[in-house]
Amino acid sequence: MGDMTNSDFYSKNQRNEANHAGEFGCTLEDLRSLMELRGTEAVVKIKETYGDTESLCRHLKTSPTEGLPGTDADLDKRKLIFGKNFIPPKKPKTFLQLVWEALQDVTLIILEIAAIISLGLSFYHPPGEGGEDCAASSAGGEDEGEAEAGWIEGAAILLSVICVVLVTAFNDWSKEKQFRGLQSRIEQEQKFTVIRGGQVIQIPVAEIVVGDIAQIKYGDLLPADGIFIQGNDLKIDESSLTGESDQVRKSVDKDPMLLSGTHVMEGSGRMLVTAVGVNSQTGIIFTLLGAGGEEEEKKDKKGMKREDGHQLPVDSSHPSFHPPSTTDGAAGANATDNANASLVNGKMQDGNMENSQNKAKQQDGAAAMEMQPLKSAEGGEGDDKDKRKANMHKKEKSVLQGKLTKLAVQIGKAGLVMSAITVIILVLYFCIDNFVVQDKQWLPECTPVYVQYFVKFFIIGVTVLVVAVPEGLPLAVTISLAYSVKKMMKDNNLVRHLDACETMGNATAICSDKTGTLTTNRMTVVQAYVADVHYKEIPGPDSIPAKTLELLVNAIALNSAYTTKILPPEKEGGLPRQVGNKTECGLLGFVLDLKQDYQPIRTQIPEEKLYKVYTFNSVRKSMSTVIKLPDGSFRMYSKGASEIVLKKCSKILNGAGELRIFRPRDRDEMVKKVIEPMACDGLRTICIAYRDFSNNPEPEWDNENDILTDLTCICVVGIEDPVRPEVPEAIRKCQRAGITVRMVTGDNINTARAIAIKCGIIHPGEDFLCIEGKEFNRRIRNEKGEIEQERIDKIWPKLRVLARSSPTDKHTLVKGIIDSTQVEQRQVVAVTGDGTNDGPALKKADVGFAMGIAGTDVAKEASDIILTDDNFSSIVKAVMWGRNVYDSISKFLQFQLTVNVVAVIVAFTGACITQDSPLKAVQMLWVNLIMDTFASLALATEPPTESLLLRKPYGRNKALISRTMMKNILGHAVYQLILIFTLLFVGEKIFKIDSGRNAPLHSPPSEHYTIIFNTFVMMQLFNEINARKIHGERNVFDGIFRNPIFCTIVLGTFGVQIVIVQFGGKPFSCSPLQLDQWMWCVFIGLGELVWGQVIATIPTSRLKFLKEAGGLTEKPEVPEEELNEDVEEIDHAERELRRGQILWFRGLNRIQTQIRVVKAFRSSLYEGLEKPESRTSIHNFMTHPEFRIEDSQPHIPLIDDTELEDPALKQNPSPPSSLNKNNSAIDSGINLTTDTSKSATSSSPGSPIHSLETSL
Repeated sequence: MGDMTNSDFYSKNQRNEANHAGEFGCTLEDLRSLMELRGTEAVVKIKETYGDTESLCRHLKTSPTEGLPGTDADLDKRKLIFGKNFIPPKKPKTFLQLVWEALQDVTLIILEIAAIISLGLSFYHPPGEGGEDCAASSAGGEDEGEAEAGWIEGAAILLSVICVVLVTAFNDWSKEKQFRGLQSRIEQEQKFTVIRGGQVIQIPVAEIVVGDIAQIKYGDLLPADGIFIQGNDLKIDESSLTGESDQVRKSVDKDPMLLSGTHVMEGSGRMLVTAVGVNSQTGIIFTLLGAGGEEEEKKDKKGMKREDGHQLPVDSSHPSFHPPSTTDGAAGANATDNANASLVNGKMQDGNMENSQNKAKQQDGAAAMEMQPLKSAEGGEGDDKDKRKANMHKKEKSVLQGKLTKLAVQIGKAGLVMSAITVIILVLYFCIDNFVVQDKQWLPECTPVYVQYFVKFFIIGVTVLVVAVPEGLPLAVTISLAYSVKKMMKDNNLVRHLDACETMGNATAICSDKTGTLTTNRMTVVQAYVADVHYKEIPGPDSIPAKTLELLVNAIALNSAYTTKILPPEKEGGLPRQVGNKTECGLLGFVLDLKQDYQPIRTQIPEEKLYKVYTFNSVRKSMSTVIKLPDGSFRMYSKGASEIVLKKCSKILNGAGELRIFRPRDRDEMVKKVIEPMACDGLRTICIAYRDFSNNPEPEWDNENDILTDLTCICVVGIEDPVRPEVPEAIRKCQRAGITVRMVTGDNINTARAIAIKCGIIHPGEDFLCIEGKEFNRRIRNEKGEIEQERIDKIWPKLRVLARSSPTDKHTLVKGIIDSTQVEQRQVVAVTGDGTNDGPALKKADVGFAMGIAGTDVAKEASDIILTDDNFSSIVKAVMWGRNVYDSISKFLQFQLTVNVVAVIVAFTGACITQDSPLKAVQMLWVNLIMDTFASLALATEPPTESLLLRKPYGRNKALISRTMMKNILGHAVYQLILIFTLLFVGEKIFKIDSGRNAPLHSPPSEHYTIIFNTFVMMQLFNEINARKIHGERNVFDGIFRNPIFCTIVLGTFGVQIVIVQFGGKPFSCSPLQLDQWMWCVFIGLGELVWGQVIATIPTSRLKFLKEAGGLTEKPEVPEEELNEDVEEIDHAERELRRGQILWFRGLNRIQTQIRVVKAFRSSLYEGLEKPESRTSIHNFMTHPEFRIEDSQPHIPLIDDTELEDPALKQNPSPPSSLNKNNSAIDSGINLTTDTSKSATSSSPGSPIHSLETSL
């Protein structure tokens, strides 16, 4: 099915190609087959077919330096022939599908059945109206009209079910729509730099066409396939496609193939785009995955056996792996599916042998399916992501969802018990009353009448259940999160994972970068040490020797990325615009301040003429460029962190511009007199140096240690990056809210400390630590160099600034704080990051913030929230929203549970004493609608207030329902119950009306019960206002007008209630009320507000008996040994299985060992478990290969799981992998998922073996 669409697509394209074959010198197919080659094969192929890359550019009608002309006609033609850079997303669920899903709710199904039975019986009239003596009560005041109206109740229940379903479906639908909007917004913000018409421009990724010349640099995620045509020191991480974690060096003559979805880890350059969208490597994999998915869906629909779409991972060390052309890829997927589904119904099929041979042939196909694509930069995949998020039942719940699910299950169980008891009591009472006390016979002609009674009892039971089950909880969470996410966009927080929003409210620590987050990231040189003088402001050009000045200007202009420029300001009087790397911009600005110009120098030596470039990376901490001088000798310019570059200097330019020896003691003096004073002013110090080489013999360029020594220092500059004005206030708010802010920076310790004091991270006189990465590592490692948690525990509580830190230090610190057991609450850590190297820390943290402006694609990919303005104060907004989500849900719970308790008790006691629930089924459904849907809307959309930042964060195991809330719930329940029971038993006397108790079947609605229903709803309405405050505040109206939704809903509900009571009639079992009766109902309702004040007066501390509810117990980690024992058990079981299966298991074990070995190689970079979100989507399986081992064990279901919907699998779909302390690969327990409902012998659901059917 999947390949049909693809082949249509290609055939259409081929038709186009036929028309345009003459226009370009190569077709789509040529380019596709070219991109499937790797390394030298590709170079040979290019040479044979096209000659060289230049002529390939000519074939594609583009120029390697000028790029495409960029005319619309040309771009459209290219899109038509070679396709757009866009992978079509999966279709969203239609509204009808969502309605169908909402109908799956168990309680609703029960109600529908009850309603249909009730309808059926009301239309069925027993022959020979012998009903007089059937049941005394049925004879009551029944006239013909009443009997006719029997169907109304059933119809009304159905109608209200339809309402609930539509509301739910609409909510889901709008949520989906919002998410897609968010996703497309993320995509539009992804821009890429290309050259068109000789101009360097940034265009959205989807606009890239074949033939474009794209500029690539460190940290990019490649948006399309291409051929590397020029550049330096380019290293690419291709593990997202190949699974090999080593970085691949790219060069024009050895391996020029650049693939979409891979990450640039080092260097820069230009590439010629040769394949986009569905034709790029990532696109091909996506279409394969799409095809596989669609086939599975088709099979599911036919109710055929489900094939396990998990291929056995193919050893990914194929030297070169060729994805098949799409059509046989889909076939491959099919064959593999069949092979996997070969153990069916416990019989080994004979076909199995042939299948496994097939399987070997299909390995390539399987490999293509196996390589989970990273989130490619193309459009559309994000939507897939959300889709997959929905489908992956492996997704771990967030803390809040965990607590809520637990609570909902507890309430549901209680409700079920209550409703069952209600039904049993009603039936027993009826039978005993009729057949024992009145001694009647069960006459056949009476059966329908009795059945009608039983149905009525059943409906009452169901209504009790409906009211008890809080199906509004998930709704409230969704609404609250979706609302927050939408509003957070305005506060510059773009949320990528919904639950990050709520986790942020619990944050206890923030590890922040310095540059760009706490500071403005606008670098300016303010001090310089040049020609033996320390200038406190920029010197005039005449005070520097001419020779030194020329060297300095050249060193800055050539030894920086050519993409870095300073452009004139956008509006008059503004600051000049800085484009590219901000530190380099600061240096270029210094050149301009010296009244020089860098552009002519760059024009004279264009980027192609640079002889060799050592790009900046976090290990070198410096950047060097080698140029060939006219006389054939070489000169290398270097710049970098001053203490690192100065260590490599052996000479310095003096006041006359002459060389003089620079000895270690001169260096120490310079550090004391120049660098430390600059750093203490919060400046970053950069040293600029150079070195000349002779051309015979040519130096060994790859031997960096020999090249980067013996330099001559030209100057040291101090670059200021001012603190953002709003940051100190934001940090103060964080500290007041109980959040510790730590600064982790690559900068020098003095600079870092100075900035930290300016920000207010540290206050002079406090007891805190500011240490460098080296010292940090020395303190946390034991003699063997292993990191010890106890040692980290000694450091982190006081640590405030970590300077000169490497990305691994950042990751170690985050992991250390998260794993720490020193404090009673587990720390919840947020991390900000912008560089590619921040990826591991961002993924490890509970919430990762990436910078929207300065951040690289890799960082954004690893993050949960993107700060669109790169500003620290936006993080404080995120904390506020996160806490608000938590509070909104608590408010909703407080309201919901009060209604639940009251409604259940009233229905239960009423039914037991008066044979009939005072609140009828339809009324209950209306109450349910107010309670669940409307209240969740009203209370979940409360805007956050600053007061949220005045309290300490809730812990991870703090109960959802605090004791204050419990006091409010029980207090209001008592008030409501007293009044309702008073009305029920003596109401007719008070209002002087007929009693509604013990009314016969189908009797007209009584005023008595209408008053009870009306009072009940009024009390809920006013209690909804009380529920706005959960910390025992007095003023419940505070800020009520800031929430228009709340006001609208309360007034709207009131209006509808009037209509229901006055005109609802039979369907709602209401009879119209007089004005004075209405006044009483509203008055009793208003009493809720007064009573709320009474409750607020009682101190919670006195009520020791109140318990909290809805907490989360931390799951104990399963130690490694236990997991190993479980794996052993398989071997005992193996002996009992027949030989055939033993072979099968052995094959599996072998594959697992291979996986383990592959992982062990990869894991030396990154051990331990990932954070929960990392499994949310197929993209994340391998998106961050450079630091990710797959933590989910290979899920290789053996016996085809006929029911994936199996509850046991849902509860614990991915067994916890053991926490690895020693870089070995993660223990793969074979994951036998079988249909647990059939097998009683299931080991604990936490163990890797869910259950093993021995009778295969």
